[in-house]
Amino acid sequence: MKPFTYERATSPAAAAAAAASRPNAKFIAGGTNLLDLMKLEIETPQHLVDVNGLGLDKIEATPEGGLRVGALVRNTDLAAHETVRRDYGVLTRAIVAGASGQLRNRATTAGNLLQRTRCPYFYDTNMPCNKRTPGSGCSAIHGISRQLAVVGSSDRCIATFPGDMAVAMRALDATVETVAPDGKTRRIPIADFHRLPGDAPERDNVLGKGELITAVTLPKPLGGKHFYRKVRDRASYAFALVSVAAVIQPDGSGAVAVGGVAHKPWRMAAAEAELPRGAKPVAERLFADARPTEENRFKIPLAERALGSVLNEARG
Repeated sequence: MKPFTYERATSPAAAAAAAASRPNAKFIAGGTNLLDLMKLEIETPQHLVDVNGLGLDKIEATPEGGLRVGALVRNTDLAAHETVRRDYGVLTRAIVAGASGQLRNRATTAGNLLQRTRCPYFYDTNMPCNKRTPGSGCSAIHGISRQLAVVGSSDRCIATFPGDMAVAMRALDATVETVAPDGKTRRIPIADFHRLPGDAPERDNVLGKGELITAVTLPKPLGGKHFYRKVRDRASYAFALVSVAAVIQPDGSGAVAVGGVAHKPWRMAAAEAELPRGAKPVAERLFADARPTEENRFKIPLAERALGSVLNEARG
């Protein structure tokens, strides 16, 4: 691990300003992803801004009837919260499906949204990777791609977003709240928060330099039945080959987001319009522009079957 300097921020705006004023600065909270990347010298920040003391660890009702989740709320606390379990069950199920109990005790809401891909070539510093070193090439495209993207990818990157929580938040239409170094705040729909790789796969999201996540807001409860189906190579502590976050209403309509298939949680309104007709037409819409490799094209029928099992359960 390379040397770095460290400070504890005193307010969200001060944290953002501190990160923006230093070259290659990073925020640190739970550290469950960043510290691993620092040890491997994939991330080499020169300065760390500790945000743990900013009081962003509360879950509060909003005037609109939703829920505001502080950026520093630990995954365990969010999943166990009474209102989340009752009204946003898909979120509880998604969080519990991820990582391990020990990691969920440390991981934060904002950090979970910001975690980086688990593409093996991103983690292997001996191999070219446009996400790690822009312009160096993508080893995965002609390499081992079983875990990687089948849709929304580009000629420069086929990495996937690895998380579970964000897939559920995408199905719930959450909003990400931030503060910039100049103190200005903004609200980013989670649909727009994560980027597709395009020509700049090194950029995972739309945050500006020094911009700090302060909270995630959930809209008022959607009702219906909530599901999170995660298909993986082993029963625990593994990333999704495919995951399905779904909120299904009594009339068969609903919201569906898919994980493990793209650079961001994957959701399409045109696909959801097909929900009353069943999983196959939904999958046909979701993956109409898919560009799978020979190794990972199985993900498309796998996602269809995972969604089919959810719809069967929803219908009893």
